[in-house]
Amino acid sequence: MSELLKVPTMAEFMAEGKQPEVLFWVGCAGSFDDRAKKITKAFVKLLNKAKVEFAVLGTEESCTGDPAKRAGNEFLFQMQAVTNIEVLNAYEVKKIVTACPHCFNTIKNEYPELGGNYEVMHHTQFLKSLLDDGRLTIEGGQFKGKRITFHDPCYLGRANNVYEAPRDLILKLEAELVEMKNCKRTGLCCGAGGAQMFKEPEKGNKDVNVERTEQALETTPEIIAAGCPFCNTMMTDGVKAKEKEADVTVMDIAELIANAQDL
Repeated sequence: MSELLKVPTMAEFMAEGKQPEVLFWVGCAGSFDDRAKKITKAFVKLLNKAKVEFAVLGTEESCTGDPAKRAGNEFLFQMQAVTNIEVLNAYEVKKIVTACPHCFNTIKNEYPELGGNYEVMHHTQFLKSLLDDGRLTIEGGQFKGKRITFHDPCYLGRANNVYEAPRDLILKLEAELVEMKNCKRTGLCCGAGGAQMFKEPEKGNKDVNVERTEQALETTPEIIAAGCPFCNTMMTDGVKAKEKEADVTVMDIAELIANAQDL
């Protein structure tokens, strides 16, 4: 019997005439993908631990439209976006946090021209702010001295210049942060961006995720840290392709912190 996670909805807050501090945008992956659901749970545990008053949209949340837009269907993207913006604006949402860089980028940079203006944070930025404000503390615990390499998600790093927040969190775990030869500005895509997540790769001599995993394995890490559910899938598949599952674990930053806290 697992302990009950407290995840209130915006509708419940509205019914009480209250506003949460932040809306947690779960995203399609975090809602439906079995692996990404674990990231969602880890993040919720951290929010509860830090006593953050947050809410989710629940069944009122729909896909941000990122895959549709990247695949070239601007019409579908605008339909999905406008639907979400109407819901968000009806609830007078001001601040949004999400564990998916695709949702982060879309809501932050592409919703404003459609009438959706919000302060949007990636979960690594939000967790760092909770630490900076003393609302959350980290002990290194089981990750102390472990070799961890961080894979920069394209939509977090190169698209939005967020490089330091996830790395600061890894260092706070007292882990040894080892960088791949392609990192930060020169980071390499995991191969799932641009709606490529949902199709088979084109012919070539090597899949992008395998190339990226090889770069990660060159750093001889014990853990490959990710900050995106798509990257997590692609790097996990890469580790399996290299038959390294016994030696290397792929984990989201939120999971690292939640596990360090024994949550």
